[in-house]
Amino acid sequence: MMLSWKHLILLSFIGCLGGELLLQGPVFIREPSNSIFPVGSEDKKITLNCEARGNPSPHYRWQLNGSDINPSMEYRYKLNGGNLVVINPNRNWDTGSYQCFATNSLGTIVSREAKLQFAYLENFKTKMRSTVSVREGQGVVLLCGPPPHSGELSYAWIFNEYPSFVEEDSRRFVSQETGHLYIAKVEPSDVGNYTCVVTSTVTNTRVLGSPTPLVLRSDGVMGEYEPKIEVQFPETLPVAKGATVKLECFALGNPVPQINWRRSDGLPFSSKIKLRKFNGVLEIPNFQQEDTGSYECVAENSRGRNVARGRLTYYAKPHWVQLIRDVEIAVEDNLFWECRASGKPKPSYRWLKNGEALVLEERIQIENGALTISNLNVTDSGMFQCIAENKHGLIYSSAELKVIASAPDFSKTPMKKLLQVQVGSMVSLDCKPRASPKALRSWKRGDVIVQENERISFLKDGGLQIVNVTKADVGTYTCIAENQFGKANGTTRLVVTEPTRITLAPSNMDVSVGESVILPCQVQHDPLLDIMFTWYFNGALTDFKKDGSHFEKVGGSSSGDLMIRNIQLKHSGKYVCMVQTGVDSVSSAADLIVRGSPGPPENVKVDEITDTTAQLSWKEVPEVPPSEVSGGGGSRSELVITWDPVPEELQNGEGFGYVVAFRPLGVTNWIQTVVTSPDTPRYVFRNESIVPFSLYEVKVGVYNNKGEGPFSPVTTVFSAEEEPTIAPSQVSANSLSSSEIEVSWNTIPWKLSNGHLLGYEVRYWNKGEEESSSKVKVAGNETSARLRGLKSNVAYYTAVRAYNSAGAGPFSTTVNATTKKTPPSQPPGNVVWNATDTKVLLNWEQVKAMENESEVTGYKVFYRTSSQNSVQVLNTNKTSAELLLPIKEDYIIEVKATTDGGDGTSSEQIRIPRITNMDARGSTSAISHVHAVSSYVPVVLFFIVNALWRY
Repeated sequence: MMLSWKHLILLSFIGCLGGELLLQGPVFIREPSNSIFPVGSEDKKITLNCEARGNPSPHYRWQLNGSDINPSMEYRYKLNGGNLVVINPNRNWDTGSYQCFATNSLGTIVSREAKLQFAYLENFKTKMRSTVSVREGQGVVLLCGPPPHSGELSYAWIFNEYPSFVEEDSRRFVSQETGHLYIAKVEPSDVGNYTCVVTSTVTNTRVLGSPTPLVLRSDGVMGEYEPKIEVQFPETLPVAKGATVKLECFALGNPVPQINWRRSDGLPFSSKIKLRKFNGVLEIPNFQQEDTGSYECVAENSRGRNVARGRLTYYAKPHWVQLIRDVEIAVEDNLFWECRASGKPKPSYRWLKNGEALVLEERIQIENGALTISNLNVTDSGMFQCIAENKHGLIYSSAELKVIASAPDFSKTPMKKLLQVQVGSMVSLDCKPRASPKALRSWKRGDVIVQENERISFLKDGGLQIVNVTKADVGTYTCIAENQFGKANGTTRLVVTEPTRITLAPSNMDVSVGESVILPCQVQHDPLLDIMFTWYFNGALTDFKKDGSHFEKVGGSSSGDLMIRNIQLKHSGKYVCMVQTGVDSVSSAADLIVRGSPGPPENVKVDEITDTTAQLSWKEVPEVPPSEVSGGGGSRSELVITWDPVPEELQNGEGFGYVVAFRPLGVTNWIQTVVTSPDTPRYVFRNESIVPFSLYEVKVGVYNNKGEGPFSPVTTVFSAEEEPTIAPSQVSANSLSSSEIEVSWNTIPWKLSNGHLLGYEVRYWNKGEEESSSKVKVAGNETSARLRGLKSNVAYYTAVRAYNSAGAGPFSTTVNATTKKTPPSQPPGNVVWNATDTKVLLNWEQVKAMENESEVTGYKVFYRTSSQNSVQVLNTNKTSAELLLPIKEDYIIEVKATTDGGDGTSSEQIRIPRITNMDARGSTSAISHVHAVSSYVPVVLFFIVNALWRY
């Protein structure tokens, strides 16, 4: 549905009217799914679901195989809301792919494709089957040949008459792929009539074929012969992620062959793999990428063996990694919409707008699934869908693009009516009207246009900033916002006041118990501002009503003097006068020392009285500050201070807590805060103004309900570090073997705010599986890491970032390397040796790598004496070697093939016995390969045979 630009502008304006009418494009709640309709079902209709929400409510249409369905054909179709009802479904007309289209005034979306298939099973032709004549001991295959059908089938065979079914065992097998009956070795009891039974798993319809007579020939019994595999799986079989795959294998032979399974790469089966039907079926549930590879079925009897091989490959339908979301954006802005999906093979992307293929032009481009539209206009509004697809399936992600065109409006973001600031300060006046596109903004003070100068500047967000404010800046400031759709303005009145100053501050005093004193606090302030005085005693707000017998505020409107009558020891401590106005605050502190005889302990209690003891408890202020004051670490913009909590027996009463004081190194004034929990061992101060990794002086004091105690000695700690801001450079990845890749990089440049670099984090993942990546960490002075335990012949992607105690920095650019293929599973065979008293000559058969294995580049000979643990290695690129060894004691030797992917499987371990004054030969194969070379050899051979038998 196409809308005019005027219509779209009107919709944009309506959508902005305070939310009175919220328009929304269609969004699917339910989509059609694949369906199978049983032919002959009593139900004469099938319903394909489709439901979408939206405002206005969507209307619907359907397509079959890309052509519109006419709902006026009421004898065939009916629309029930958005659902399509197919009446009297017919497999000749109604088979195919269905899609639902939901449309309202904002656009159209199209559903995923849903396939409608028809399941049926016709009868066998009433044709008599020929008699099958075989010898006893011979194998036979009875063919089923199912009739025309659609949908999944299952097979069984009747022996002679119903309900006597053929029971499957190691000798008899019914393939669920072909339906045929296989008898590995026919016995006299097998003679009879066999009938194939075919069942539709969808319709539960069952049909029977004509009987096939099986008789024995009279010309003798079949002799023994090696297995012949008749049931085998394809050479290459693609399997979907998460599917259950069943591989069939069965062989004819005499004696009855035994079936076994293995992986060609030698890896063991995972625990989920099951063998069924007397090993005739290998079942792999929940198929995953690690299950791919070559599988072998081995059929073996006493006459020989046969092997069938097939490769399972992995595929995955696309699934979303990143969906697109609804976007509301101003005209003339640019749009970047990205959708990403994973799958195997890698998905490709295409885009729809309002249910039709998006038309590309100079300002509308698609690259790697990302849609870019520059210089948006209102006609770009609509419903967009990103489609990710590979040959195994496709998926849709839908979202609405609203391109907004509106005049400036201050109703939702009004400007402040009044701003009060001090002379000499900086002030920012906000101007943030809603407007699409963004409004151009200008300023006036009164009727005079504001111009930029050394004190006045226009901010990027349209605001106005004035530094070093003076009285001359007072006035009414108006922001004028304008775009092509209209104009609006807002105002702020700026009032400039003189700063508040304490003209007579309290000073430290030393007094005696019983005296009365006045702590002065007098100020000079701007007459336009109201002023308020408050006093704090040891960090607590003074309550003049509660402590009226001792505390009284005296003085005029510009004075907040504190009078303390009949002063007592408990009044010792720190007094702070806080002066606040509407635009600023100032404070001043003084320490008051009260001298006199200590009063009696309070709240003396006697507890746990025994015949000879009693426990006393009482309250005075705490006397012991925390120990081990330190700190450091934390996240950016944090100062972490730590200490060892004071034990309960040294807290001297209830209400115990800590006074934490800190200041940047070189600053005079302390910043103080109170921690009220006696068990707390740390305090974290968070503020954006904290300079990363800068020195602070800190101290921690104590207090309880009776007052403040002493502070700990001043110590210095560092504020939190700044996380690294630069990614490592020159990152490279190099494959070392079939399971290892080495990643290397250059160190990042160090700066003071980074503090101590803890190390580097290396992230790595398989191609297409970035969301399930792994990582390793190395120490700060390392510039390489080795990734171990990787899959062979797989491309791995990796990126590196630095980290410290504040967090991790940005990742480097991504690099990749492919692990080598696995080394050959075949060991060097038929290792033959020839020894004298000074050397050993070795020969062996060449190792040939399979297609999925690394090519052989040479061989390693490992040798040691029987009394040693340390092994020596000889490298060679031939299939022979000469070892200059004095044969004074037994030697143990192994041979391995070498490849880029690592060392291959070792040969059998051979032992060469100590030999004196004679030559000897031997091998890892049968003893018949050993040939005498002197009259003494029979004795030596007997020794060698025994040695080989033991090892």
